[in-house]
Amino acid sequence: MQAMRRTLVSMAILGTGFVLAALLIVLRPEPQVAPPEVSLPLVRVMTLSPTQHRFVLESQGTVTPRTEIDLVAEVAGRVVHVAPAFRPGGLFRKGDLLVALEPTDYELAVTRARAALVQAESNLLREEAEARVAREEWEENGVGPPHPLALREPQLAQALAAVESARANLLQAQRNLERCRLTAPFDGRVRTQRVDLGQFVNPGQVLGRIHAVDCAEVRLPLSLEDLAYVDLPLAFSETAGGSPGPEVVLSARVGSRTGTWHGRLVRTEGEIDPRTRMLHAVVRVERPYEARDGQPPLVVGSFVHAVIQGRTVSNVYVAPRKAFRHDRELMVVDAQGRLWLRAVEILRRERDRVVFRGGLGPGERICVTPLDVATDGMQVRILAETDGDTASMPAAATEPARP
Repeated sequence: MQAMRRTLVSMAILGTGFVLAALLIVLRPEPQVAPPEVSLPLVRVMTLSPTQHRFVLESQGTVTPRTEIDLVAEVAGRVVHVAPAFRPGGLFRKGDLLVALEPTDYELAVTRARAALVQAESNLLREEAEARVAREEWEENGVGPPHPLALREPQLAQALAAVESARANLLQAQRNLERCRLTAPFDGRVRTQRVDLGQFVNPGQVLGRIHAVDCAEVRLPLSLEDLAYVDLPLAFSETAGGSPGPEVVLSARVGSRTGTWHGRLVRTEGEIDPRTRMLHAVVRVERPYEARDGQPPLVVGSFVHAVIQGRTVSNVYVAPRKAFRHDRELMVVDAQGRLWLRAVEILRRERDRVVFRGGLGPGERICVTPLDVATDGMQVRILAETDGDTASMPAAATEPARP
């Protein structure tokens, strides 16, 4: 009896639930249909004007001396003097004595050569006198044309040749004596030292390596594409070398500050590197070891960053790279706020901006906000308009200050 009662109660509860569910379904309110909201992209725009632009190329290289030679002994001898400056890094002036060899043997050779010259000149005087006497005797007693032996002409010529030989030997001995003193051929610095006091050296032995400090050079690799943006002395012509090359600003980190040096591109090497397909341009810096305006000296072996002033073009536009879709198409916003993808003539892609020609009409602005999706005719909302002055562009393409 109790089991049947529980069953009836359960069925009553289930029935009541089904009835309530049906009432809720029947009496539910109809949903209101609203049009979907379209969120327009919010972008920043920039107005550009045609301007004049100077291309700037960047490269890197190592500082090398323009003039560097081996100091070589021309005569044999023992080293009796080494200048205090003849040490790695030592500075010297043109004409300073760097290394001296024992001169005694060469002084004796000069003395012997001078004595031989005196003896040869004495023999020449005697032969000249005897030849004069022989000619006078022939003129008094001879018949017909005289024979050269009768006038002692061969003996006179031999004596004259002996004098010339003795003079040459004396000059050679004096030159060898001078070569005992190795002097600096230019103002420079010692790179390596290979000899010291008391060492015996032979002719042709390298005593050290020195380089001049009047100017330094830097080899800068440039790609073949870069050649279109800078005037390089490539072609051979009668006027080659007459005009100065482009200006170059070199910079390097020295301690806690960055040093800058100004130079000029003076030449290019005669061939393209077959491995890298790069052409090396050579920049020359005058007086690199002089400290000017608090700048440190440009030491040989320094690794420097170079900024080369290239050609100047007119009537072009300079825009940030983010204004281009996939680095190819310019995003243009018209007066009605619609975005268009436009192909333009790109002259050069730089680090943070692009130089191009054409593609902009009156009243059109460029979009400088990167968009994930961009299609022709897409409506956009303009948040703000930024300054389009080229002075506000990244510093990588601005001209460096001149000295």
